Amino acid sequence: MNEFQLKYGCNPNQKPARIFMADGSDLPVEILNGRPGYINFLDAFNSWQLVKEVKEATGMCAATSFKHVSPTSAAVGKPLSEALKKSCFVDDIEGLDDSPLACAYARARGTDRMSSFGDWIALSDECDEVTAKIIAREVSDGIIAPAYSPKALEILKTKRKGGYNIVRIDPSYVPAQIERKQVFGITFEQGRNNFKIDRALLSNIVTKNKDLPEDKAIDLIISLITLKYTQSNSVCFAADGQAIGVGAGQQSRIHCTRLAAQKADLWHLRQHEKVLSLQFAEGVGRPEKNNIIDLYLSDSPEEVLGEDVWRKNFAVRPEPFTREEKAAYLATVKGVSLGSDAFFPFSDNIERAAASGVSYVAEPGGSVRDDLVIEAADNHGMVMAFTGMRLFHH
Repeated sequence: MNEFQLKYGCNPNQKPARIFMADGSDLPVEILNGRPGYINFLDAFNSWQLVKEVKEATGMCAATSFKHVSPTSAAVGKPLSEALKKSCFVDDIEGLDDSPLACAYARARGTDRMSSFGDWIALSDECDEVTAKIIAREVSDGIIAPAYSPKALEILKTKRKGGYNIVRIDPSYVPAQIERKQVFGITFEQGRNNFKIDRALLSNIVTKNKDLPEDKAIDLIISLITLKYTQSNSVCFAADGQAIGVGAGQQSRIHCTRLAAQKADLWHLRQHEKVLSLQFAEGVGRPEKNNIIDLYLSDSPEEVLGEDVWRKNFAVRPEPFTREEKAAYLATVKGVSLGSDAFFPFSDNIERAAASGVSYVAEPGGSVRDDLVIEAADNHGMVMAFTGMRLFHH
């Protein structure tokens, strides 16, 4: 099969639509179930590249959760702490600790659960039964992986009344070196971004502190590969083998940093005992819990704690999580890694990153104010590497 007809393009009025191989060769994918759409395939092909490259760079299986052509997170298969399991709503998944791939997806999906609602999933390895069980109970549009175990495929085919989109990709597929797309009837052509992101890319450390542990190097690599497939401008915070905050598609870099930092802060706060001990009202579903937690941690918690509404959300009315308590908890966070897809033009990005526990930074360098950015990093005792390579993605 060298082409696949789509129902429509980005929007229902954009017809006809298809994916096809211009050279007449076979498509490197097989649709095992469902009927993926135009945006589904954009997510599928970008997300597959991400997990494939993360596995190649780290040697660990990887997973990502995509929405609207950008990752909400990406992660490698490291075990989850008990607090993180509960925060990610996977503390009841039997066999989780025995499946690195399931751990990777649990992390990726659990990072920014509101953004991951209705996600597209990519897995670097064969989807196993435990991973499929996690996916089965989440709202998701589809999945791409190199293979599926028979039991995993059986489980996934029950989703969306049997219409869940399941795509198998040939892991040996190598795309052409030149890529093209059309905008306004005009064809754009460029060489593929085959730039390799690995440990060697982090060798040019420009700060006084040059101590970059291997686990932090892995976090920086994950952040940079995540950025390679995130709509620019973008900044990515990472910790413990996963992206914990992605600021995508902002026109200003400081806005990217603020957005990513805000999401990273929420990831940390959701593991606080006050959040983990919330007692929800009977009948409150998983998506509703995500919204409730988000509001509980916001500056307007009365929306879920008010006298007239709390009983709809909770079996027991929780104590407010005050701004002072949240600030005190976040002040203990250290060792976070940050990647940026282009240079920081001002040191305000470093100052905002430091407020969210960033200790390690990777960015291209090349700004006329690099000296001020390095000085700010030194003031916070950070380790910062200049990669020399921009990672814009559009």
